[in-house]
Amino acid sequence: MIGGDENLPRRGLMFVLSSPSGAGKTTLAARLLAADNLLTLSVSATTRAARPGEVHGRDYFFVSEEEFFAMRERREFLEWAYVFGNYYGTPKGPVTEILSNGCDVLFDIDWQGAQQLDQIAGEDVVKVFILPPSREELESRLRRRNQDPEEVVRARMVKADTEMSHWAEYDYVIINQELDRSERILHSILLAERLKRRRQIGLSGVVNQMMRGD
Repeated sequence: MIGGDENLPRRGLMFVLSSPSGAGKTTLAARLLAADNLLTLSVSATTRAARPGEVHGRDYFFVSEEEFFAMRERREFLEWAYVFGNYYGTPKGPVTEILSNGCDVLFDIDWQGAQQLDQIAGEDVVKVFILPPSREELESRLRRRNQDPEEVVRARMVKADTEMSHWAEYDYVIINQELDRSERILHSILLAERLKRRRQIGLSGVVNQMMRGD
């Protein structure tokens, strides 16, 4: 578990990971979640069909377009985007509850979602962009997956170029050459952000108590 002073009240943060498909973001997110019990994955709603092994409510909330549009109309999403023919959005309620308990939420979203989060909760958002070692390696990884036809791989590479063009909008950028190293960097970023003074909402009380000699 990676954290600061667990006895000191603090404000939860939104920890955003973005990357082009194939850069290693999903693997790194899984490692962070396994190592840190103060971090919870935000589960998105999507209109795409569930893939083999995916579970409703664990991997995604699988909804129809009509349901998605109704949720959007009721302003139930923190952010939403249209990606590869399907809609994705982050339900607001579960995230708000986690943050209010002083825990953190991990977002696996693209640059569009990151921009929207920034607009509504900028001070509580920490954005990390994961880059592949090279464009050639990224394409090689996508092909090794052996799941998508050639036209899908080409479309993902075009989208990757668009996504990588937004790298400068992020607080941190990691070139994912080696997973263990990238994971260590992410843990360091998360710890440092948790310890920022503005998030330590119980700190002033502790310092005042020290100065009174209590």
